[in-house]
Amino acid sequence: MQQFILSFMNQFGYIGILLLVALENIFPPIPSEIILTFGGFMTTYTKLNIIGVIIASTIGSVVGALVLYAIGHLFNKEHLIKIISGKLGKILHLKKQDIEKADQWFDTKGQKTVFICRFVPIVRSLISIPAGMSDMPIPRFLLYTLGGTIIWNSVLVILGSAVGENWEMIANVIDTYATVTLVVLVLLVIVGGIWFYRKKRKKKVS
Repeated sequence: MQQFILSFMNQFGYIGILLLVALENIFPPIPSEIILTFGGFMTTYTKLNIIGVIIASTIGSVVGALVLYAIGHLFNKEHLIKIISGKLGKILHLKKQDIEKADQWFDTKGQKTVFICRFVPIVRSLISIPAGMSDMPIPRFLLYTLGGTIIWNSVLVILGSAVGENWEMIANVIDTYATVTLVVLVLLVIVGGIWFYRKKRKKKVS
């Protein structure tokens, strides 16, 4: 995977960076830390420059985010309510009100997480789906996405350029950060799921 990414970027330059970053947003397992830090390193021995790499990677990020937003928009609240109204809802102890509360929370408090999550590996891509599901206004979605993306991409590209041939050192640090973040998120989901299940059980008993 890594060798293919490096070869693709060397061959196609800015366009290669744009396409790979767009794919990285749609398929989070593709490592953005490699694309961005190596892109920074490329500015030290090719005609590519830091601003160009940041612009290309940012356009790719926004394109990928819009694809996931569209998927979330198609799979909206009404679709979820229909699913929850069936057997799956009974198994998970979920009701229509639970979906509506989650949607309301995202509308009132969760939209800023679109910006914050741009700094969290894996979640930085997936946050676009609930944004689409809750019909977050496109201009606001683009504003938060663009703001967080420019910061994230700029930091990694500049670091990659600064360390030069040692760009993999930065990529490895970010990869470790991504792994730790994923473990923490999984634990939070498990704990949250247990807490939610117990809360629903108590209400059912009472």
